[in-house]
Amino acid sequence: MQKRHLLRASAAAAIVLSTGLAAVPAAAQDNVFKIGLILPMTGQQATTGRQIEAAARLYMAQNGDMVGGKKVQLIIKDDTSLPDVTRRLAQELVVNEKVNVLAGMGITPSAMATAPLATQSKTPLVVMAAATSSITEASPYVVRTSFTLPQVSVALADWAPKNGIKKVVTLVSDYGPGIDAEKYFNQRLTFNGGQVTEALRVPLRNPDFAPFLQKVRDAKPDALFVFVPSGAGAAVMKQFLERGMDKAGIKLIGTGDVTDDDQLNDMGDGALGVVTSHHYSAAHPSPMNKKFVEAFEKANKGLRPNFMAVGGYDGMRVIYEALKTTKGAGGGDALLAAMKGQIFESPRGKVFIDAQTRDIVQDVYLRKVERVNGQLYNVEFDVIKDVKDPGKTK
Repeated sequence: MQKRHLLRASAAAAIVLSTGLAAVPAAAQDNVFKIGLILPMTGQQATTGRQIEAAARLYMAQNGDMVGGKKVQLIIKDDTSLPDVTRRLAQELVVNEKVNVLAGMGITPSAMATAPLATQSKTPLVVMAAATSSITEASPYVVRTSFTLPQVSVALADWAPKNGIKKVVTLVSDYGPGIDAEKYFNQRLTFNGGQVTEALRVPLRNPDFAPFLQKVRDAKPDALFVFVPSGAGAAVMKQFLERGMDKAGIKLIGTGDVTDDDQLNDMGDGALGVVTSHHYSAAHPSPMNKKFVEAFEKANKGLRPNFMAVGGYDGMRVIYEALKTTKGAGGGDALLAAMKGQIFESPRGKVFIDAQTRDIVQDVYLRKVERVNGQLYNVEFDVIKDVKDPGKTK
């Protein structure tokens, strides 16, 4: 019995240490502002969790943990990208931990599973990663600091026909953001006189890209447009090159997930010249981003920040500014009101939170993979300013 109690105590201590928290006396609880950060820390989307956690911790290190007279406490939970687990963890955080804000949400199904709970408990849900357009419509308490797939897909469909790409096969992961990417790329490419000759969808979990890529090789389109979630881009790139599709004259284009900054250096020279559209690159030339990248790499043993990191970093900024405005008074509704309409400079460029849709409005960049100082980077060559989510501009 004594041994069991000791093990429980050790486990509890390990959790406290792993989340960087100190035990808070009951009398001080009223002075604590809790952020429940639910992320995929293990499993297929683990890189997303690693990037967002690192960015959240960096923001707190740079800005302190006392805001509006409250001590900010970050409680990190691993949902392994399983929506049932996400929902259970969110419920525990709201009911037992009494968090003031829920945040994270590595994939769309996780965000959708949590949205009803955010509504019921009137807890702001800051989505730092998941990118299906409709997420913000699932609850009036959702605020997004990442991006949407329609936002970044349309720019590429405008660029492609002007650059000799008329016939395209699309290859997307078969869930919300992939379907968004397929739909909006197809619509805009068709509008611009191009043609999607085939639309392929691969399973989200344990995907095998080989048979799909062979089908594309046989079809010989001008280009293959790809969306896969963060962490899966390297596998697509590897198999694309192994099949000699580049040598067969098929260009690889896609949203920025494909040439993820977190994995890009490991992709090798085969990635050179790949054109993508996205809202963030570690090579973004602003002074603020240079400082962000330097600080992030220094704090994380040289790890390069990717678009997930910037979603987490800016998500913390939105929460901190809302807390400053409300000083912790007024509950979830007051916090939500203070999040809407925020305008600020991000490492990605100027952004704002649309007060009506609660979605982020931001610049979208066209980028090409180039070697800079011996490393591969997504180098921006064009920009579309102040892009709203096309899924909500009907």
